[in-house]
Amino acid sequence: MDSMEHKNLINRIDKYLKTCLKDKRYRHTLSVRDLALEMAEREGVDLRNTELAALLHDMARNIDDIELKTYVKNLCLDERYADNINLAHSKIARELAEIEFGIDDEDILNAISYHTTGRAGMSTLEKIIFLADAIEPGRTYLGVDNIRQKARTSIDEGCLASLQNTISYVKSKNEYLDSDTQDAYKDIKEKK
Repeated sequence: MDSMEHKNLINRIDKYLKTCLKDKRYRHTLSVRDLALEMAEREGVDLRNTELAALLHDMARNIDDIELKTYVKNLCLDERYADNINLAHSKIARELAEIEFGIDDEDILNAISYHTTGRAGMSTLEKIIFLADAIEPGRTYLGVDNIRQKARTSIDEGCLASLQNTISYVKSKNEYLDSDTQDAYKDIKEKK
């Protein structure tokens, strides 16, 4: 894809996002993109792929419960997603990125699909989108400053801190912890 085609695709995505995302989520998405591009430049990751994954990562975040169930059924997603927008939106966004924008790069699609949970064997692009989503400047949850600090020194350290924070939080709430999150933590920890 040449630079003009990429620019046109970005413009189409931007128009789409403005129609399907609430203003706060749209601003979050732009902030994720900006941070992801900084990280990608530092890590030597393709900037165009990073921009696409960052812009598309939350494209299904503001769907309602009826749409959620419809997508889960029509896309043949696991039933565990039927009542969980926090987990389902990334899987739905992956499918929509293919359908709406013709994205077929597996690394971009995986970065979108696993930006919430992580997974074992994440590529650097996947780690960037996962981490940028977790620590963009608008995030204010307990522990985010520690994760930001670790991310400045190492993308893997940032991911480990973010994953550990998620695991602790979900367990403290006695909520469902996706196995991909546990697998991502173990994988990165073992590779260190």
